[in-house]
Amino acid sequence: MARAGLTTERLVRAGAELADEVGFEQVTVSAVARRFDVKVASLYSHLKSSHDLKTRIALLALEELADRAAEALAGRAGKDALIAFANVYRDYAHEHPGRYAAAQLRLDPETAAASAGVRHAQMTRAILRGYDLSEPDQTHAVRLLGSVFHGYVSLELGGGFSHSAPDTQQTWSRTMDALDALLRNWPAPRAMITPPAPEAIG
Repeated sequence: MARAGLTTERLVRAGAELADEVGFEQVTVSAVARRFDVKVASLYSHLKSSHDLKTRIALLALEELADRAAEALAGRAGKDALIAFANVYRDYAHEHPGRYAAAQLRLDPETAAASAGVRHAQMTRAILRGYDLSEPDQTHAVRLLGSVFHGYVSLELGGGFSHSAPDTQQTWSRTMDALDALLRNWPAPRAMITPPAPEAIG
């Protein structure tokens, strides 16, 4: 019988807090049970498995990020929107490293389609429409922004920029300047060169 007062939402939030404290990979149903001083079996009426718990934490993180991003983007466009959007990801990662890691969890297609990840994609594309990018360049740019944001934040959290000048905030600001300049001057696609037919060689 489940312990009174325990709900799926409460357990997931406890798992998210645990992820921030000890790392997302260390989160299990057993670890959450210990947090509440209950037997593991008492949680299985709310959670199917540790993978189910991690998936729910990922969905929570995506929802929190999307809500923050939507609030930050209100009334902004162009470079201001780009910087606000990027800062949401960086700030969230620093405040909630475990949840940020959870947001990177690979979800099955059905779960992903129903998640707040869709809102993230929509907001990113709304920013890029301000730069007058159409497909397929818009998709290329979505992937570029995701790579830069995640790559920078991951290196920063891992201490990769801790032992050299200038300050990482300065580099982050210059990175935003560079991204804005690139998006405003997006390169034209390179012409595809068709290789000669085999019989034409030699």
